[in-house]
Amino acid sequence: MRAKRLRNLIFSIHRYIGLVVGLILILIGITGSLLVFHSDIDDWIVSQQFGVVIPQGQPISIDRTVEIAQAAHPQWKAVSVSIPKSERHLFHVVMEEPNANPDIYLDGAHQVFVNPYTEKVMGDRLERFSYYRFLLNLHYRLFVEQPGVILTGTVALFLLIAAVTGTFLWSGWRKLSTGFKIKWKAHIKRRNFDLHKVVGITTAVFLSLTAITGFGWNFSDFTYPAIRAVTFSPIPNDDPVTSKPISGQAPITLTQAVEQAKAALPGMQLNSVDLPGSETGAISIYGLYGESWSTYGVAHIDRYSGKVLQVEDSRQPKSLGDRIINSFFDLHVGTFWGLPSRILYVLVGFAPLVLFITGVVMWQHRRENKNKSKSVKIPVPSNR
Repeated sequence: MRAKRLRNLIFSIHRYIGLVVGLILILIGITGSLLVFHSDIDDWIVSQQFGVVIPQGQPISIDRTVEIAQAAHPQWKAVSVSIPKSERHLFHVVMEEPNANPDIYLDGAHQVFVNPYTEKVMGDRLERFSYYRFLLNLHYRLFVEQPGVILTGTVALFLLIAAVTGTFLWSGWRKLSTGFKIKWKAHIKRRNFDLHKVVGITTAVFLSLTAITGFGWNFSDFTYPAIRAVTFSPIPNDDPVTSKPISGQAPITLTQAVEQAKAALPGMQLNSVDLPGSETGAISIYGLYGESWSTYGVAHIDRYSGKVLQVEDSRQPKSLGDRIINSFFDLHVGTFWGLPSRILYVLVGFAPLVLFITGVVMWQHRRENKNKSKSVKIPVPSNR
């Protein structure tokens, strides 16, 4: 009897989580699927909107790229430069408006595209509404800034509970073969139930991983210290890296800073360069060692002396806590098995849609059955 009551309680929790947060999970899931291959899709959009690069001679330097962008938009301030992935890609310089609101995600940020061979500005767009940033904003914060971050983080926790309770309720625990079988020729109610249970159990692990990592990111002020405390890992130094001005000496060029970063982090494929935000700011060079952002390198260079001030290399041994935190990206985006797992995560992102629809149908069937049972009149014996 206690087991039955426990199962009914778990069933109720599972059902009402799906009904209450199901629509938000659908939105988060679909946007997550669209983000898996965001880089390839955005590259195609840029080529269609701003043109394809035709290599001719030597490409211009990073410094020259910034000069061109700054001359085209003197009212904005250049803050970073994305390095072309190949000779057929454009430079793009991120520039900010002087009166941008720091409390609004990427407010006043523009991407200015420069042809690395013709030195021509091909156009610009608001970064907030680029393919990647638009979907990321919707996926991560629902366009409502910090309240949205809290909401999606909470929904991620509900997703984890739904995945765990759904796994507990899975009918395959009684007989494994039935748990993965869909009776397509059965009644529509049975087909709907089978589809729900099979999609649920086959995606439960991956949905749980995205839920755990999503919750961990959105509440990082709490989760990161907790992970480091549980694993007895030291807290990293988050103090900003600063440059030391040298009297009478002009700052080094961005090209020189990049060369220093290459020497400090050999084998790193350059991704972007952050310009100093102040007179004492450092030049920060970012790169990857593969397709995943979990294998990254960062070099902070003194803008005056050219010395390497600090290096972050994901390949170097780290504390257990930092390794766990660093694994969030692969587990959330699905890059741990390369292309096959990325394709898998595209499909997993649509699982909440299927589970919500089949769940609502099951809920409606249960309501109809209850209403029918209540409407049946029980004959009253006559006293005659």
